[in-house]
Amino acid sequence: MAQVLIVGCGYTGRRIASKLKARGDRVRALVRSQESARALADAGISAVAVDLDRPPLPELAQSGDRVFYLAPPPNTGATDPRMRNFLGACSGAARPERILYFSTTGVYGDCHGDWVDESWPANPGVDRARRRRDAEEQLAAWRRETGGERVILRVAGIYGPHRLPLDRLRKRLPLVREEEAPFTNRIHVDDLVDAAIAAMDNAPDDALFNACDGHPSTMNDYFDRLADLAGLERAPVVPLSEAADALSPGMLSYMRESRRLSNRRLVETLGLTLRYPTLADGLPACFEHSR
Repeated sequence: MAQVLIVGCGYTGRRIASKLKARGDRVRALVRSQESARALADAGISAVAVDLDRPPLPELAQSGDRVFYLAPPPNTGATDPRMRNFLGACSGAARPERILYFSTTGVYGDCHGDWVDESWPANPGVDRARRRRDAEEQLAAWRRETGGERVILRVAGIYGPHRLPLDRLRKRLPLVREEEAPFTNRIHVDDLVDAAIAAMDNAPDDALFNACDGHPSTMNDYFDRLADLAGLERAPVVPLSEAADALSPGMLSYMRESRRLSNRRLVETLGLTLRYPTLADGLPACFEHSR
């Protein structure tokens, strides 16, 4: 029976917690609000509300903990002070055995549509990715200083039941034309949960994995498939030359990066068989689950 701490126990974290509890692990969670802690307690998951933005913090981990760290960094800046504060509360006798960090594939930056594996150098081009890269580097320093183990998942866009951008389609917000759209990458939440647990259980120390389904497409492909399944009108499109006026800054930043991510190391090293290796497999399953 493993001793597990989940930091940031939301959409993905709750699924990890449920699966680990079902196999008999002892699971605790750290969340930001009392409301979230109560909701987890109602689901049978022991949870404590802690604000990682307010150091000094009490000891958060226990010796021997296996930590799934899913808490997002702040929305501004190029560093992640929440990770720094958490690690500062995990010193001495409270050192975790292993921390598995949910990073982002955005740390690779714009790769001009090339195929990218884990040997590709990190080159984040925007602050949201720089914050994640900073957290990766903080964990590398923690590993060197304490002897604890680090595993990193660089996670692509997560989709799954009740996590689909249907409101964007209903609002008729535009996309860039297919022929000008960059490559994007995704993973179904159930496959991400399986990958995270397998990585925690079996990955070598200091392992790094691209957590994606290995079948990149464009955002247009994703939204068109989603619209057709939901019975909604497909999103309008604009030329890239008009994107700055038509898209939000956040969406525009995604449109300026293109990469195709390999998941070969993930499936071969961990012996994974993805349940939803393509959008054609995964999106219909989201609707079946909802029904």
